[in-house]
Parts: sequence; C-alpha cells; structure tokens
Amino acid sequence: MKTPKGLQALIDDGRIDAVLRQLKSGKEASVFVVACGQDIRCAKVYKDAEHRGFHKLAAYQEGRKTRGSRDARAMSKRGRHGKRMQESEWTNAEVTALYRLANAGVRVPTPYGVYDRVLLMELVVDANGDPAPRLNDVAMSDEQARAWHAFMITQIVRMLCAGVIHGDLSEYNVLLDASGPVIIDLPQAVAAASNNNAFSMFERDVNNMRAAFARGAPELLQTQYAQEIWKLYQAGALTPETALTGRYTEELGEADLGAVLDQIEQARREAEARQRGREEAEAV
Repeated sequence: MKTPKGLQALIDDGRIDAVLRQLKSGKEASVFVVACGQDIRCAKVYKDAEHRGFHKLAAYQEGRKTRGSRDARAMSKRGRHGKRMQESEWTNAEVTALYRLANAGVRVPTPYGVYDRVLLMELVVDANGDPAPRLNDVAMSDEQARAWHAFMITQIVRMLCAGVIHGDLSEYNVLLDASGPVIIDLPQAVAAASNNNAFSMFERDVNNMRAAFARGAPELLQTQYAQEIWKLYQAGALTPETALTGRYTEELGEADLGAVLDQIEQARREAEARQRGREEAEAV
C-alpha cells in the first residue's frame, strides 16, 4: 500500500521496513500493520489536535507532570507552542502508561517507542495469528463473560495499584487474544493520586466493563466493584492480591445525615415559599 505521510520518516530511518495495511482509523489515531525486519508490529499514528478536539482533554491532563513551568503555562494557552506541547504530552502519555503497566503485570501491548507522534508496539493477534478482535465484536457464553470480567477486574486493580486509571476503558479498547483480554488505547490515562476527576473516570471504566460482560452474564449488573475498590485504595489497603466481593454498602455518618436533613428542610421551606407566592398572586 502507499506509505502514509506519518510513517514515511520511520521508513527513511529504517525503523519500519514496509507498511502492510491499515488496521483501523479512529478519531484519535490511525493504526497500521507494519513490518520491522522479521517482526510484524503495529504503528499508531496520532492525529493532530484539530482532529481530536483539545477542549475535551483538560480533565485527562490534570495532574500530569510537565517539563517546566514555561511548558505548563504554554499548555494552558492555545498558541502554537502550547499546542505542540499538548501533542507531545498526549503521545508520550500512552507509551509511558504502557511501560508502567507492563512492569506491573497488566496485559497491554508491548511498546517499542514513540517517534514523532507514531507509537510502535506489539500487534496483538488471535490463535490464528490474525489481528485480535475487539471485545465488542465477540459473542461470549455466560461462563466466558464471568471469567473475563473477573480477569478484567484484576487488571483494573493492578492498574490502580500502579497509580494509573485508563480513563476511557470500554469494550471498544479491549482486545481478545488467544489467552484473553488485552487492554489498549491509553493516551488519556490519568494519574489516580493527582487528578480531581479520578474516581468518576475509574467508576466509569469499571461500570463499562460490567455492562460489556453483562451481555453474557446479566447478574454482573448487580456488582459494585468500583466503590469497593476505590474505598480500599483510599484507605491504602488495596493490593493486586486483595480479595474482592463486588458488594459495597455506603456508610452514612452523623455529619452526612445532618447535611441531608438540612437539605430536606431547605427544600421544604422553598416549596412553602413558592406556594405562598402562588396564593398571594391569586388573591390579587
């Protein structure tokens, strides 16, 4: 096939020998199957900021370390230098997360480096050597659904123990190779300890997995792993070996109960004030 513009430099440098075919094209990046010597890998070519919509990235980039205050100030603006810095942060974030998670025992593609907005990494394949399907394209039995869901919960826990939250985990970025689920697409990964949106993103990731596997095992919809895991994480009691139940009971302390009662009383007073206003208007 014709060499995509984003990959020509890697061919010129000898990092890629040939582009075999396009694997997919999404809103964030295009992925190609490439030959690197005797190895078949994939090359993820990130799209520029205008095609991704940088107004959506602030929540994900919160808490990420930048190289200096000048870069941080530039990224907060929409100038040319700021956009280049945002591009660099976005592309480097994925390879950083991949290396960290691979070292933590999470099943992710092996990264081989980032070169000018192109991530070279392992091509995840199925038992026949073909590119592995995404979870959303696979029919599953109830037994498979339960087993894969349990495995994904252990992977999410390992990620959190490594300080990383995927941030956009769904059935569209989980591949199924011959051994089971593999997590992909991590440029928006967030730091669990320094992002104010961490729990909401974590909860969404966990619940997306719950919904995906509930297609095969509907009883999974009754589980509450997100709250259970997060409570243990906040208490410093979460490890990759922590036994989980999928159950969670929210504790309501005296202070919280008082706040609820205050809200109820305030709502009652506002309702009474609205009723008096209507009565006075009718009397005029």
